[in-house]
Amino acid sequence: MPSDTNPYGGVFGGWLMGQMGLACGSFASRHSNGKAILVAADAIKFPGAMAVGDELSVYVELLKQGRTSLKLKAEAVARVRDGDEEKLVAEGEFTFVALDEAGKPREI
Repeated sequence: MPSDTNPYGGVFGGWLMGQMGLACGSFASRHSNGKAILVAADAIKFPGAMAVGDELSVYVELLKQGRTSLKLKAEAVARVRDGDEEKLVAEGEFTFVALDEAGKPREI
C-alpha cells in the first residue's frame, strides 16, 4: 500500500522484513508445535524492488534445527499485479527459539 513506501515510491525494506518475519514465525510455531520467538535476522538482502500493487509471496525453508532453535531461510518474491512476471525482492535468514509456558527455551 502507498503508506508502506519510501520517498522514491518503492516498498520499504523494513516492511518486507516484517512480512518475512511473520511468515517465518508461522513456520516456526507450526514446526515446533508451540510458541517460538525471533532472536536473530541475518544476511538480509534486497536484490530487487517491489512496487505498490505487486503481490508478495514469502517462501520459508528450514536450514537447521537445533535442540531449541530453528534457522530458517526466507525468500520474498513479488509478482506484478497484472501479469505473471515474478522477481526475488528480498531474502534472509531468521533464527527462532521455541519457548515453554514460562518463557524458557524448550526442546523441539
